[in-house]
Amino acid sequence: MITIGIIGGSGYTAGELIRILMFHPNAKLDFVYSTTNAGKPLSIAHHDLLGDIEMNFTDTLNPNVDVLFLCLGHGKSISFLEKNKFSDTTKIIDLGNDFRLTKDKNFNGKSFVYGLPELNKNDIKTAQYIANPGCFATAIQLALLPLAADGLLSEDVHINATTGSTGAGVGLSSTSHFSWRNNNFSHYKAFEHQHLGEINQSINQLQASYSDELIFVPNRGDFPRGIFATLYTKSEESLENLVAKYEAFYKDQPFVTVTTTNINMKQVVQTNKCIVSLMKKGNRLLITSVIDNLLKGASGQAVQNMNLMFELEETTGLHLKPCGF
Repeated sequence: MITIGIIGGSGYTAGELIRILMFHPNAKLDFVYSTTNAGKPLSIAHHDLLGDIEMNFTDTLNPNVDVLFLCLGHGKSISFLEKNKFSDTTKIIDLGNDFRLTKDKNFNGKSFVYGLPELNKNDIKTAQYIANPGCFATAIQLALLPLAADGLLSEDVHINATTGSTGAGVGLSSTSHFSWRNNNFSHYKAFEHQHLGEINQSINQLQASYSDELIFVPNRGDFPRGIFATLYTKSEESLENLVAKYEAFYKDQPFVTVTTTNINMKQVVQTNKCIVSLMKKGNRLLITSVIDNLLKGASGQAVQNMNLMFELEETTGLHLKPCGF
């Protein structure tokens, strides 16, 4: 059994990790670390766990766990690892953004691999430290990587993507209160979202010559979870050729499905799936990509990475049911 520690146990991503790992056949939760809830049952923060798991939060660390998931706020993983030491054999999967960019991947003798399995699967299998991708970044990269792999990106890409309220984290803010978010819609960080760095990095990994702009407008949606991303750019390739290229790129990727039908978020919410839809009108290519921001965009992908690191079947513990209705 793989012994597991979770840091920052009170948040949404930690809650999703606990739900997956409780039923993972190769996983054993050793501790869930939270200084604010130490000694209290997990169900205090994650109400749906009541009756499913008899375990308390702790402020004590076991430095010898097999794998450590960091579910801390962005920018806080570095300070945590500076203050707390773990075994040289402990694998670390960081769900924050501290180590995602190449310029940030090396830290205190640790070298973090960017953990998008559909891009870096072989490197993930031999890695000890993983930087889990961002949620918007995952949906957008999976929409574009097959084009980059064939050198087919030659214009600006316009991106409009909407995320649910859980994307803002469990802490309250002026834009996450129900009374503000309900029956409301807004954009934020237009053209400068922090995930653009890792998206561009991955695009250039496959198509180094691409230097046009990813024009990204992220939106806040009036729903709790999921990402619905639409992207468009110019392409002279036929739709049939594009579909064939996408299907070939993802043929060994169990969580990505390519289609030409209209898609919706309920097809992926509560799963680790990504569905990518392709449509064309003239020389305009429309790509739609949908994921669950907390699963394929965070905790599900983190477990997918763990499976690869421990030479397990990639889908282990991740056969999850979407909420169709």
